[in-house]
Amino acid sequence: MELEVAYQRCLDRLVRSIEELAAPPPISQLEPIASLIVQTMTGQWRYFHTPSHIFEVGGSDDPIEVLAALFHDLVYVQVDSGINLNVSRYISSYIKEVDGQLVILDDADLPDDREFAIVKCVFGFRGGQVLEPFRGQNEFLSAAIATRALSPFLPHTVLVQIAACIEATIPFRPVSPDGRTASEQLEQQIVQANRQFDLGWTPAEIYQIVKRAVRLANRDVENFALPSSAEFLDNTWNLLPETNHDLISANSYTVRGYRRSIQKMEGFINFLKAELVFAQYRGEPDDETYSELIKHTRKNLDTAKLYLGIKLITIAVLEALSYRLGRNVHISTMMGEFPEPGVITPALEQFLPAISIEHPPRTVLEAEVLELLSKGRTRESAYDLKNSPVATFIIQAVGFECVTDLLAASKAFLAGELPPEEFLKHRLLRDGHVDIVETITRGVLQLLKSRAKTLEFVPVDYGVSASTLWA
Repeated sequence: MELEVAYQRCLDRLVRSIEELAAPPPISQLEPIASLIVQTMTGQWRYFHTPSHIFEVGGSDDPIEVLAALFHDLVYVQVDSGINLNVSRYISSYIKEVDGQLVILDDADLPDDREFAIVKCVFGFRGGQVLEPFRGQNEFLSAAIATRALSPFLPHTVLVQIAACIEATIPFRPVSPDGRTASEQLEQQIVQANRQFDLGWTPAEIYQIVKRAVRLANRDVENFALPSSAEFLDNTWNLLPETNHDLISANSYTVRGYRRSIQKMEGFINFLKAELVFAQYRGEPDDETYSELIKHTRKNLDTAKLYLGIKLITIAVLEALSYRLGRNVHISTMMGEFPEPGVITPALEQFLPAISIEHPPRTVLEAEVLELLSKGRTRESAYDLKNSPVATFIIQAVGFECVTDLLAASKAFLAGELPPEEFLKHRLLRDGHVDIVETITRGVLQLLKSRAKTLEFVPVDYGVSASTLWA
């Protein structure tokens, strides 16, 4: 989405939503806020958490949801490698950094600020608390910016509801030790805010506030339940460079850098439970809808686990081979340059033989993953091919039944528990109808020879010989 288009769309949503909730706002006062949001959401490392994402999460009907969505990802420390300078001025009076962690100032040091007190109450946080990256840090700070930026235009009763929507987007929270879901905990925090700030809400009104927050939070993660696993993986691939910044330059990241990205995502997907992705709170969503969300999520997670497992095996083999050259070998050395329009360069896949599938897929899941590997995900990415020719070659050679053993061996190698050459001697990589290690090794050698041959070619009119170049 172009910057100017995103800015105008953001400004229009701010103006329309505030007008519905209070009084027509001065556009001149909202223009800097729209600029703040769009500049932050189009930062250098933003690939998934972009203006398009916040517009989708906000929907189009409920002004509180629209406003909450505009702000909910404004702070994303892991993605932006810190807090964007433009937004830090909104929260610098409330937090400090201690030993690399963000901490809320002690109550005695906090300014007398009703908006920040509201956010603390809604999140159940306290003065002096250490903010943890995966336990609400980003959402809490984003809500603090939202309430402060919007306080000149909206009453506190609305600011509390916006903060509640942002709190609900803290992802993947299990049931608490006392048996409450995250939505039920939010309900209790809203009850406390209602009492503390004398908001005058009835239990029925608090129910509607939490229900709205759950609705928005579920839209925030709706890609997990996409009907197409290929589209789900496309979104997953957009998340990789946000927290793995060395992937930004397609031809300069190393084998190890790419492997760390795949390994991190594979570990996360295997940790995640489908039931932790979407929330359900007293009929929102209804049982049938919630069941469908969980079913699609479970299917996408199962697909991603197998897909990422095979990708991790593949990059482990390439990394082990790359150690024969050095410890920080560029992936382009092993696989060829990332393709560019109008430029033809040799690639490893050209030097791998076509082989028959000795062990065809046994299940619908395996068949789908093989198609994802061979034909590719839905969209190209800026840093990786959408298909996986080397992974396809390996899985065609060994079959899906070998994935569990090979993945365990790959993780042992990557954890330093198995030397690279010992890993490369694994029977499943050497003793099948195709010697995988030998075949890939020959392919890499042919790729390098092809490059050397290209380098040796010098047009006659240059007046230079190949021997001069090599001198």
